[in-house]
Amino acid sequence: MLTAGIKAPEFSLPDKAGTIHHLTDFLGQKVVVYFYAKDNTPGCTRQACAFKNLYTQFADKQVAVIGISRDSTGSHERFADKYQLPFLLLSDPDLEAIQAYDVWQEKKMYGKVSMGVVRTTYLIDENGIIEKVFNRVKPDTNAEEILAYLEK
Repeated sequence: MLTAGIKAPEFSLPDKAGTIHHLTDFLGQKVVVYFYAKDNTPGCTRQACAFKNLYTQFADKQVAVIGISRDSTGSHERFADKYQLPFLLLSDPDLEAIQAYDVWQEKKMYGKVSMGVVRTTYLIDENGIIEKVFNRVKPDTNAEEILAYLEK
């Protein structure tokens, strides 16, 4: 995992419509960048819906929310439409940002070892510096945890 206090790695990734977004597009505001494994899986869906349910609170604080996974732009479009997600989902099939943010790691499930995205959320400040790292996040409470931190 990357640590707080360092410059967040730049990325250039497409959203569900194919529009390219860069981290530098968000300079001047805080950004939540959360990495997740796969669209339409139980945990990832709960996490996305938790951000959706609290999205107005993030917007009121002028904090952008971005979800990044390896899924295709088409998969993101279906996922966002199905759950009416109001924030950006970016597609990273080549692992550009996933590896830059050090969330592509060895995982063990049912005794099987494989590589995958470790659910991690970064809060990036107005200057592009990682302010806080939330690792091993719980899908249901990640959004609330970030809002609680922002209230401090």
